[in-house]
Amino acid sequence: MPLADIDRVVRERYTEGAREPAAELCCPVEYDPKHLCAIPTEVLERDYGCGDPSRYVYPGETVLDLGCGSGKICFIASQVVGPVGRVIGIDMTSEMIEVARRNASIVAEEIGYGNVEFLRGRIQDLALGLESLDVVVSNCVLNLVPAADRPLLFAEIHRVLRPGGRAVISDIVSDEPVPQHLQEDAELWSGCISGAFTEEAFLAAFDEAGFYGMRIRERQRDPWRSIEGIEFRSTTVEAFKGKEGPCLERLQTVVYKGPFREILDDDGHRIERGRRYAVCDKTFRLLGREPYAGHFELIEPREEVPLEDASPFDCSRDTIRHPRETKGEDYRLTTGGPSCCEPGSCG
Repeated sequence: MPLADIDRVVRERYTEGAREPAAELCCPVEYDPKHLCAIPTEVLERDYGCGDPSRYVYPGETVLDLGCGSGKICFIASQVVGPVGRVIGIDMTSEMIEVARRNASIVAEEIGYGNVEFLRGRIQDLALGLESLDVVVSNCVLNLVPAADRPLLFAEIHRVLRPGGRAVISDIVSDEPVPQHLQEDAELWSGCISGAFTEEAFLAAFDEAGFYGMRIRERQRDPWRSIEGIEFRSTTVEAFKGKEGPCLERLQTVVYKGPFREILDDDGHRIERGRRYAVCDKTFRLLGREPYAGHFELIEPREEVPLEDASPFDCSRDTIRHPRETKGEDYRLTTGGPSCCEPGSCG
């Protein structure tokens, strides 16, 4: 379908969904009931999604919800981030935004504070003064965006996040490519089916936009729908921003602790279990935080290399770092007494 037709079909269907509940637009999802009590029935009945990315939002964060619809995920997230956090919802359907806005004060009164705002716009164009966000979430909306706009969409998600921020996206994916005749079916497209990413393409889109550390947080075991033998199911992916910057040598070392014999990271580093690998300062910092934290032993050099004295590091090759590089040239294994490695020193 042409871009204009896709926008029109999606807007018309979700405009109708804002006026009257449309059960066929949603994939069954279980939400924490403690967060639903404060949300009006009108919002809950007009929520159309396939996952719950709000499970991966934390207190104090600033959250952007793409394709927020009637605002349910925003209102859940507002309770999670608390009064010092902030939640912004964006949707292109004015009727959905109206539902969300008129219920925002009701939710605020119920929970004791108001920290949510709603903006009207297309999610692939976030030129709305948004930046340095902690997390971008979305619930079954990215598949509604025309294929030609998807690189821009993922680039915009990456741009508005702060370094160290992350995207948590729930969407419908397919186990096989969707044929052209299904993509041209307006009802299937607006119903989150024929615009589905393949499982591989969904992850690749994050990678191509510059994200790292992608992990599948949830994957629906049984398909939501099967059409012409193609299975469509809900998947939630988390991806991180922050691998930008130069590669600098500061004599840092990492040891992968397992359980796999070796791994290949998002920058192409092949790291074997239990061996000392030389890494640049940027990789060293990345491997010490989520989603890698706990899988690596991080070894700083005995004598710190100041950032201003660091030289370029060649990340195109994997290098084993000799222990003495970390300990320093003048470090001696024996300092004032015999080493237990010397003959006869252990009795």
